[in-house]
Amino acid sequence: MEKSKKKFPKRPFFTRGGVKAPHRKNTAGAESVVMPTPSSVTIPMRQHIGESCKPLVEVGDKVYVGTVIGDNDAFVSAPIHSSVSGTVKNILRLNLPTGIGTNALVIESDGTDTPDPSIKPPVVNSKEDFLKAVRASGLVGLGGAGFPAHVKLNVPKDKKIDALLINCAECEPYITADHREVIENSQAVMDGIYRVKELLGIERAIIGVENNKPDAIKILTEIAEDKTADPDDMVKVVPLKASYPQGAEKVLIKALTGRVVPQGKLPADVGCIVMNVASVAFISDYLRTGMPLIKKRITVDGSAVKEPKNVIVPLGTSIKDLMEFAGGYKEEPRKILMGGPMMGLALVDDALPVLKQNNAIIAFNEKEAKLSEATDCIRCGRCVSACPMGLMPPKICGAIKKDDTEEMMKAGIMNCMECGCCAFSCPAKRHIVQTIRTGKAKVRSELMKQKGGN
Repeated sequence: MEKSKKKFPKRPFFTRGGVKAPHRKNTAGAESVVMPTPSSVTIPMRQHIGESCKPLVEVGDKVYVGTVIGDNDAFVSAPIHSSVSGTVKNILRLNLPTGIGTNALVIESDGTDTPDPSIKPPVVNSKEDFLKAVRASGLVGLGGAGFPAHVKLNVPKDKKIDALLINCAECEPYITADHREVIENSQAVMDGIYRVKELLGIERAIIGVENNKPDAIKILTEIAEDKTADPDDMVKVVPLKASYPQGAEKVLIKALTGRVVPQGKLPADVGCIVMNVASVAFISDYLRTGMPLIKKRITVDGSAVKEPKNVIVPLGTSIKDLMEFAGGYKEEPRKILMGGPMMGLALVDDALPVLKQNNAIIAFNEKEAKLSEATDCIRCGRCVSACPMGLMPPKICGAIKKDDTEEMMKAGIMNCMECGCCAFSCPAKRHIVQTIRTGKAKVRSELMKQKGGN
């Protein structure tokens, strides 16, 4: 017991920067509701970082809930499954919110939600079995960029992982999907943690929860303290200060272990694997049922939404249908975000479908969507103080203005995680994140040219 206590922090380690963004967790107490199956879904073949999937079905084919409809042999990829039973009606091109184009399958639902007859719980007796099962499930990062989970969990043999970190910070304003996951599916969350820890041979697991979620902390702590599932007492809950971006991967690692991930390195390089709380809950459910990733819990909120709520929705459902289920718009939306207001992506309209990595759809009215006019930088240094990565945004932006890619790289532009703390804290309302994204694109282009020249 004394030995295990030394492996967990009594309080979070110091993390630099961050901002006090308004929480606005309007739906924290709203029990999730299940959305009825829509008449049709549009399922893109790219819902993850890496190679797009290739359609495995054709127009006119019959599919079921959980049928594999897209896959790719590439290592950094994940299969995609049908979220409804019905008939493939069309294969079209679709531009994602990132601007990347991809094929998408339009499936007309037959209204029966019949599961694929081949679905059954996977047989998992080893690490290799587990990684194969995770890939087959289609799991990707459920709250971020959509990194395939089997790739993250397949740690190189020369990396020693001693800490499984569970991200339940959910620091973005408005979003409460992970909070509700804990409240409504707490046993699956903990079971998933135990299974990942056991199958990957990881010594300890630390669950980071912001202290503005006392009910989640209480529930998870009570289960973690049960010696039946955790006789060695190697799973602990650590309350974190409510500060944005507490849930960012590198920030969470520093807060829970005191370790710093060097620029260009991954969590595995400092002995950690970080997983979202919804991801471990899904793994538990998948190992028990064999049903792949075909639905998501989504927070629907914002000043333009009539009935903010948490919704369990089939993947591929149009945002328009989702909004109608939330009562529709109480006034004309001037900005719709896929994700939160700090790091979410603005959408052209609500015709796009819900994706695997979505955790929220936020719609703002004209007043809240209006951007303040940027003025000249006053060199106050607030952006520098707010940066969790210790960067100097004015220096980076100066290099971008000069179109000096070498200076951009020296200033650490590629280490920027685009959290938006700099812009949020800027009294001049400068569009710092957009500027840095432009600079990153120039750096990538320059690196591609150099690589091609070699």
